[in-house]
Amino acid sequence: MNTPFNIFLIGPMGAGKSTIGKRLAHIIGAKFLDSDKEIEQHTGASIPLIFELEGEEGFRQRESQMIDTLTQQKPIVLATGGGSVLNEQNRQHLKARGKVVYLYTTVAQQLQRTHRDQNRPLLQTENPEKKLTELFNVRDPIYREMADFIINTDGRSIHSVSTEITNNLGFKKSS
Repeated sequence: MNTPFNIFLIGPMGAGKSTIGKRLAHIIGAKFLDSDKEIEQHTGASIPLIFELEGEEGFRQRESQMIDTLTQQKPIVLATGGGSVLNEQNRQHLKARGKVVYLYTTVAQQLQRTHRDQNRPLLQTENPEKKLTELFNVRDPIYREMADFIINTDGRSIHSVSTEITNNLGFKKSS
């Protein structure tokens, strides 16, 4: 089953964008890309190092350039960084160039999924829960406004979420 359009996964860190994106791409016969991984490959530097050297603003500029480039490919499933939606140009590219799926998850689930991950610069703080709550309060309305539909990933299997996405996008399982 080949998709005639791109699928862009948005949502907070720990929502499952990369894991679900890989599965979804396999199911529908599209290429999977992760904007953060593409930035790391392109620069030869880790996201934490980019944050350290260039700050969040420098990282966001690189992210915008990468999202513009990646969203022009077809067909792809793209896992975006959680903060990519803060940039108006990114929002325009995502909405205009594919279907946008918001993978929703609670702050409690995010904490559980990310508590050992040292590759998340915004969580390198004394109170990760407070930081995740602040990010959620700013970004959730933007995710909701952009999304063609919303999928709750809390406590769900990759298979279950992937199936719900393909069903919502009109893909039918071939016999």
